[in-house]
Amino acid sequence: QVQVVESGGGLVQAGGSLRLSCVASGSIFSVNALGWYRQAPGKQRDLVAVITPGGGTNYADSVKGRFTISRDNDKNTVYLKMNNLKREDTGVYYCAADLYGYGSTWSRSGNYWGQGTQVTVSS
Repeated sequence: QVQVVESGGGLVQAGGSLRLSCVASGSIFSVNALGWYRQAPGKQRDLVAVITPGGGTNYADSVKGRFTISRDNDKNTVYLKMNNLKREDTGVYYCAADLYGYGSTWSRSGNYWGQGTQVTVSS
């Protein structure tokens, strides 16, 4: 089995900071891109940031200069450091791991999602 688990969400005042973590574990052949998505109430899930195994990154325009994505390839872990948080950053943050996982009778390459972690920014 493959598990993707996020942590680090919470309640923070505008202007504050949070650091999210996400670990992919289990039977994994390889891990490709790791990304963070955000879903605000009543809205679709949108990409926040993504990072390749080599460290290449891409950010949504709304978070450029404030958020930093990083990863530890040895630990199959991705981080999202969020600074100068704004109320519009509020939402459930999901981790997506593009990886090749396997079980006793199956294997699958594609996106594996975490359960999400809530981030609430108050004014």
